[in-house]
Amino acid sequence: MMVFDREDVTFTVVINHEEQYSIWPTFKDIPNGWTAVGKTGTKKECLDHIEQVWTDMRPLTLRKFMDEAPPAPKSA
Repeated sequence: MMVFDREDVTFTVVINHEEQYSIWPTFKDIPNGWTAVGKTGTKKECLDHIEQVWTDMRPLTLRKFMDEAPPAPKSA
């Protein structure tokens, strides 16, 4: 059984530089490029938290690009 399938594992919510979220077991070192956001709990609790806070799934660089891009011309 993999660690992500176990019910007795505590997870932490992590985020990367593109503001993408994931979960990571608390007993393992967080991988490079990811930072804990301060939420820990069961897999379900952590995934529920991510569902509430990650409302725009586009990576940060894409959001910035789209915000700065001129609007597309309207078709007649």
